[in-house]
Amino acid sequence: MTDNLRPLSISLIAEKKQVSRFSEIQWRINELTLGEQGPHVLFLQLFMTERAAYRFNLTAATPRLFVRAGFTGQEPKPSAITASQDVAAGWMDGEQQVLEVAMPMAIQIWIESYLARHGEAPMEIRKKKRKGAGRAKETPTQEKPQ
Repeated sequence: MTDNLRPLSISLIAEKKQVSRFSEIQWRINELTLGEQGPHVLFLQLFMTERAAYRFNLTAATPRLFVRAGFTGQEPKPSAITASQDVAAGWMDGEQQVLEVAMPMAIQIWIESYLARHGEAPMEIRKKKRKGAGRAKETPTQEKPQ
């Protein structure tokens, strides 16, 4: 097994939520376990390009894992899992439903080990903009003779 791939199993549960006079079904992750023994097996893969996002997630009060579960409004069909909030945000922008769950300590340690082996993502250095830089410049318009 490679050092950047881990199988995780999840099970889902539907909960009926009452919102004023309406009720709706809301899905959540019931259980997440390490290995390939659950009803939905997904492979958490770590990418070098997401190291800063992993570090950000690990420094949160409760690190999370995010599961892409099909289109919003449909019964969830888990198809991918990530530890990157940036990737999860991209899924949501594509109108995918994203379920989240607390990251198990074993996965936190595995990601820390990955970051230790491959190094932290380089800090983004932003150059100070010159006054007016990056703004569209007005060009003088030529008036047409009437």
